[in-house]
Amino acid sequence: MTKKSHASLVAEQFGPRAAAYVASAVHSQGEDLEALTDVVAGHAKARVLDLGCGGGHFRVAPHVGEVVAYDLSLDMLGAVASAAAERGFANVVTQQGMVEKLPFPAASFDFVFSRFSAHHWQDFAIALVEARRVLKPSGRAVFMDAISPGPALLDTFIQTVEMLRDPSHVRDYSRAEWEQALQRAGFKLGPFVQRRLRMDFPVWIARMNTPAVRADAIRSLEAEMPADVARHFAIEGDGSFMLDTMSLEALPV
Repeated sequence: MTKKSHASLVAEQFGPRAAAYVASAVHSQGEDLEALTDVVAGHAKARVLDLGCGGGHFRVAPHVGEVVAYDLSLDMLGAVASAAAERGFANVVTQQGMVEKLPFPAASFDFVFSRFSAHHWQDFAIALVEARRVLKPSGRAVFMDAISPGPALLDTFIQTVEMLRDPSHVRDYSRAEWEQALQRAGFKLGPFVQRRLRMDFPVWIARMNTPAVRADAIRSLEAEMPADVARHFAIEGDGSFMLDTMSLEALPV
């Protein structure tokens, strides 16, 4: 029986694959990232916190004063630092730690961003409270992540395949869960945009180096799912599927 902590599991999962995630098209491109440049427009001296080292820091770095790329994995931070240096972004700095205990004073940042990270957080509620704590009263947060479609059958499917691919996965939260948690953490809700993202199964599996036995289990599960699931996720012959994602802005109350 394993005795590792969730934090060590996350670091173990992502450390060896850090470079692949920094270079990944899913994590470095997308309409939601394009929209971040509009969010920071006119804030040339702003300080930005990027929780979970998504691709957001590279997109906004030319438009702000400083970006702190924050992650649990030192390997991921190393990959980010190297990529930032290659691109000439001297204002991207890295900091290691857990989202549930941010090592920053209150009201330290003008913007807090997180992309495809929250579904790995061990304590979602506490992490959002921390995000609110370090955000200035005039600040703005944007959370981008995969989300649960909501209905139990669809929810069970996506949580199962996510866990099979990556055991450090915790939960793809629904829109309602996100909104309730943000409000409890001291945010008021801003614009919500829902999108669909195609997950290329071979690439998705290779990026995490998922063992063949678990990849086969996902394919077997996909093949056995009822029509409602196959239709919603648009499951293809090679296992590729459509993932529900969202971008949700939040402001301090």
